[in-house]
Amino acid sequence: MKKIAIAGGTGYTAGELLRLLLRHPSVEVGWVLSTTQAGESVAAVHRDLLGDTSLRFSETLPADARPDVIFLALGHGLSRGYLDGLNLPPQCRVIDLGNDFRLDAEYGGREFIYGLTEARPGEIAAARNIANPGCFATAILLPLLPLAAHGLLTDEVHVHAVTGSTGAGKSLSETTHFSYRADNMSVYKPFAHQHLGEIRKTLGGAAQINFVPMRGGFTRGIFASIYTRAQCPPEVFEEYYRTSPFVHISREPISMKEVVNTNKALIHVEAHDGYLHLTCAIDNLLKGASGQAVQNMNLMLGLPETAGLQLKATCF
Repeated sequence: MKKIAIAGGTGYTAGELLRLLLRHPSVEVGWVLSTTQAGESVAAVHRDLLGDTSLRFSETLPADARPDVIFLALGHGLSRGYLDGLNLPPQCRVIDLGNDFRLDAEYGGREFIYGLTEARPGEIAAARNIANPGCFATAILLPLLPLAAHGLLTDEVHVHAVTGSTGAGKSLSETTHFSYRADNMSVYKPFAHQHLGEIRKTLGGAAQINFVPMRGGFTRGIFASIYTRAQCPPEVFEEYYRTSPFVHISREPISMKEVVNTNKALIHVEAHDGYLHLTCAIDNLLKGASGQAVQNMNLMLGLPETAGLQLKATCF
């Protein structure tokens, strides 16, 4: 059994990691780190884990700790300083769920590989350090990768994508307050969202990406609607993802509920008068964050890619 540590253990993505890893057949969670909840029971913070674990939060790793993998589920911009303060064993792999290493991959002698699993599985399997992609970036890149691979991203790409409230993290703000968010929808950061950088970097500047993100009145999930001038049949997408256990091309229109609480990404492709319309649905906390992080860990450790990720959707 591989030993796992989770840093920043009180947030939404850390909670998802715990739910997955406590039931994973080949790993054991040894340490859950939090500077604010040190000494407290993990189940007292993540109440759904009552009866599933007796772990307690610790402020830092013990001096004799030898984790095989550490997940950094910290706030954006905090991972660099946190790594500086850790005395990790040389064999420990790092998977960062923040944005610190998605664009600047070199730090402290570590090279971080961008962990969009379907884009570069071979590099991820050989990596020691992973920069886990952003949730919006995952939902937008997965439909566009087959087009980029065939040189078909030659015109501007227009994206509208809606995310659930958990995408904003656990810290409270006016726009995550129930009274604001429920039964509501709003635009934020149009054409300037922080995930645009990693999208453009991954696509290699193949096209101008115009992205309008939106807040939805639900808790989890992302639904992305994308269109561009191109011609490409669904068979090209099906072949591209033929060996992927989690990305599936639907010949019928898709909805978000079909993927919530799973590590799946569903993609639907339609042609309209010279335009290609792509829709993609993912769970922002799973395929868009913690599920993809576990998928990357499985590849890095030589485990089956689906280990610990055979989850059931909540369709009703």
